[in-house]
Amino acid sequence: MANDASSVIDPQLILSYNFPETTYTYTERDAALYALGVGACARDALDGKELKYVYHQDGQQSIQVLPTFAALLSFGSLSELNNLPGLQYDPRLLLHGQQYIEIYKPFPSSGCIQNKASISGLHDKGKATILEVEVKSYDKQSGEPLCMNRMTIYLRGIGGFSKSSHPYSYSKNPASQNALLYRLSGDYNPLHSDPMVAEIAGFSRPILHGLCTLGFAVRAIIRCVCKGDPNMIKTISGRFLLHFYPGETLITEMWLEGLRVVYQVKVKERNRAVLSGFVEISHLTSSL
Repeated sequence: MANDASSVIDPQLILSYNFPETTYTYTERDAALYALGVGACARDALDGKELKYVYHQDGQQSIQVLPTFAALLSFGSLSELNNLPGLQYDPRLLLHGQQYIEIYKPFPSSGCIQNKASISGLHDKGKATILEVEVKSYDKQSGEPLCMNRMTIYLRGIGGFSKSSHPYSYSKNPASQNALLYRLSGDYNPLHSDPMVAEIAGFSRPILHGLCTLGFAVRAIIRCVCKGDPNMIKTISGRFLLHFYPGETLITEMWLEGLRVVYQVKVKERNRAVLSGFVEISHLTSSL
């Protein structure tokens, strides 16, 4: 990779790029595997509040899908970053900064999803570049909108491409085993499984996917605040603060502010926050 940032980043080419539409097809098995990957029924295989994510209990015709499953729908669009004109980067130095999700309706237990992606932000941070990607997902058969993902991606080592004294910044309407199990849902970044890649990226060993940590946090909110009803979730916002090593202990703290649940996820062993954000719910349950 060239040392001159202006030779590896062309803002106009990046912002004018038209992503090809992609599809994402999933089955009940995929939805159940995702739920297991973020810890559903891990402590109790007969947990009445979580069995519905992996099994047809009490006569239900299909399993329920966790709202954070929405993050998986955009994987195909994100793979296009490798073909993005005007941007050359080392994928081993890529970090996931933030994730924002809007849920428009409950996900079917299986389906075919149409995804439309666009660049919603590009920011020069001197020693790094921040790229924001927005993906809108629709039911392919009916055309109904299902959700929207907005991801903030932190690219280390390729900042400083601004042509003027003011940093370049563009925004469009800004609104232990777990890693090996979770990657089966479609995120095969070797940072989460290959010790050599993790070392090159600056970590002592592979780290857990940020979106897996987000799945654990929202699942805890559904259990504690929503009394097990995932359909109460409207929007999800998470900021990834620090890496988490599989085998450590996650503690999710949450505070209710009206119809917004503010949360923070800590690593017990290091007493450090790894994730923070909020979840907006549709209503309060009578027991709260």
